[in-house]
Amino acid sequence: MNIITAENIFEIKNTEQFDEIALAIFKLQAENCLVYNEYIRHLHIDVEKVATIEQIPFLPIGFFKSHKVLSNGEVIETTFSSSGTTGMSQSQHYVTDARLYERSYLQAFNQFYGNIEDYCFLALLPSYQQRAGSSLIYMVNDLIEKSKHPKSGYFLYNHEELLQTLTDLKAKNQKTVLIGVTYALLDFIEKYEIDFPNLIVMETGGMKGKRKEMVREELHEQLTKGFGIKSIHSEYGMTELLSQAYSLGDGVFNCPNWMKILIRDTNDPLSLILKGRTGGINVIDLANINSCSFIATQDLGKINKDGSFEVLGRFDNADIRGCNLLVQ
Repeated sequence: MNIITAENIFEIKNTEQFDEIALAIFKLQAENCLVYNEYIRHLHIDVEKVATIEQIPFLPIGFFKSHKVLSNGEVIETTFSSSGTTGMSQSQHYVTDARLYERSYLQAFNQFYGNIEDYCFLALLPSYQQRAGSSLIYMVNDLIEKSKHPKSGYFLYNHEELLQTLTDLKAKNQKTVLIGVTYALLDFIEKYEIDFPNLIVMETGGMKGKRKEMVREELHEQLTKGFGIKSIHSEYGMTELLSQAYSLGDGVFNCPNWMKILIRDTNDPLSLILKGRTGGINVIDLANINSCSFIATQDLGKINKDGSFEVLGRFDNADIRGCNLLVQ
C-alpha cells in the first residue's frame, strides 16, 4: 500500500502513523528533491540508515531563496513568495498542488476552531494585501469566501468601517475572527477601543518595519485591553510551509496532526535537544510533500512537556549554518 497520499497525511491520528509517513516522505524527497539530495550527500548521510524522524536532516530554510525546492516535475500551479526586506532576496515556494495547502489550512482551522461557516472572518492585513505572492492572503481569501458571512472581508485602512462591523457583530453575538498584522491591530486600538469579549483576535506577521518591535507580553497586554478580550491568538506559518500552528493564547502553539516541531542545538545544527531547552526550530510539514517537508527555520523556540511549543526569537542577521554547503 502506498502510504504517501493526501488522504493518509491528513488522516494521521497518532505518533506511529506520523513517523511512518514522515520517513516514507523523507526517502521520497531525498531521492527526488535535487537540492535536498545534494545537501544530504554533502552531510555524508546514508538515507537507508535513517530509521527515526530524529535522524532526518533538515534543509536550512535559506535554500528557498537560492534554489528551486521541488520533489516532482509536475506543472507549478502557484508560487508563494516571502515579503523580504528591501534589497534582500525573497523565498520562493513552488506549489504543484494547491489543493494540499487548501486542505491543510481548512482542516487545521476546523481542528482548532471548528467549522469556518460558523464564523465571520475579518482581515486587517495591509502589508500582505499590497504585494503579490502571499500565502497568507491566499488562505485568508479562501476562509473569507468559505465563511459565507455577508460581513466577512478585508479592511485595508478603513478603521471606522471595521469598528462599525465589530460593533454590529458583537450585538448579534456572532462568532468572529479578526486576523491582523500586528502593527495594524495596534493602529486600530490607538484610535478605537471595543469591548468584544468573544472576539478572536489573531495576530500575525510582526511590525513589518512600521513600529518598534515589542515583547509578546507587552504587545498582548495592549491588544487584550484594546479589544476587551482575555487572550490573543497567533498563527505560526511561513512562505516555505503549507501548514500552520496556532496559539489560542499566551504564545503557546500547537500543531495540526500532520505537522511537528523539533528543536536543534544552535551550536550543532544536526543535533536535537531536549524539551524545555531553547534552540532552533525545525519543522516537519507533511503537507509539503511536493517540495521539502523537513525545514530548519531561523526561529528560536522551545518545546514544552505537553508537546506544545513557544517561539522565542530569531537568529541574528545570519543564515542558518549549513547553507554554505551548497553555495553556487
